[in-house]
This record gives sequence, structure tokens and C-alpha cells, in this order.
Amino acid sequence: MQFNQHTKLNGLHAPFSPSQPYWLRYDDEKVMEVYQNRKAAEMGTRLHSWAKQTIDLRIKQPRKSKKTIYAYVNDAIGYQMDTEVVLFYSERFFGTADAISFRNNLLRIHDLKTGKAPVHMEQLMVYAALFCLEYRIRPGDIHIELRIYQNDGIIVHKPEADEIAPIMDKIIHFNKILERADEEVTV
Repeated sequence: MQFNQHTKLNGLHAPFSPSQPYWLRYDDEKVMEVYQNRKAAEMGTRLHSWAKQTIDLRIKQPRKSKKTIYAYVNDAIGYQMDTEVVLFYSERFFGTADAISFRNNLLRIHDLKTGKAPVHMEQLMVYAALFCLEYRIRPGDIHIELRIYQNDGIIVHKPEADEIAPIMDKIIHFNKILERADEEVTV
């Protein structure tokens, strides 16, 4: 038999694939909810891409608009932030900050959220911890400002060292445990 070739689909996964057959138990409402959530995630990816390009090109957006994405773009441009920066401690602990800058002893990390679900500042605190670990900076020696842009609002948090240091300690501790586990597997 000559099988049909679907080269455009190589490496992709269908939203409702055989490898994840949970959808067999969905009703009409649930299948629509899952599909709409996937479409919203795709739109979020596209918005992040647009924001990155707009920031990198330094194209300011109208201030009269209440759109959160415009505030995110304008603030990132105004603070001369870099976009989509990987913060790395190990192969097990790293992440990509949407927008980040470090100058005059002030670390800024901004995150654009396009979904409707509530978000947690912990994610940005982990980015701050990864930054401190990677660049060997003690959190008590710098100022930190974290911002989440979502749903026509901006949440600002200025964590103290005693909020970031325990996250750093946990990353170091867990990484050592996982390194030992990997060593035991290879022996």
C-alpha cells in the first residue's frame, strides 16, 4: 500500500490525537472549551511574537489605548529592556523572561499574560532567582521590580532578598538531587 504523505504535519500533534485520547470522554461543551483554549494559547504566542518585534524595533504604541499589550510594549521600550532572554542555571532549571533589564543595580522583569486565568508572581520571582544564580548576584545587593501585564492591568511587586534567596536555595538543592539521580542512572 502506498500511504498518503502529510509532510506539513511531520513533528506536529493534533489537538485531539490518538496519543492523548482523553477527548473520547468529552461532551460537546468540553471539546469546544479545549479547542478554544488551544486557539487562545496560539493567539498568545502570536501576540508575544508581535510584542517582541515591536519592542526590538522600538515602535511605541498609542498611550490613549487601555490595551495591556501596548503598556507592556511602551514600558519595555522606555526601560530599554531586552526581550525573550533565557535565564539559565542548569539543564533542569532555566526559563525565558519576556522582557528584562539590569542597570543601575535595578533588575526589572516584565511578563505579558494574554490568558484570562489569574497568574502568580512566583513565576517572575523564579526568573529573578535564576538571574541572580546565573550572574552570581546576591539578591540583597540589588533592587528588583517585577511586573505582570494582564487583563488591562499591571501588577507590580518589589520583592525583598528574603523572598528570592529561598527560591535560589531550592533551585540549588533540587538541582543537586537531580544530578545525583542522573549519576546513579549512568553508573
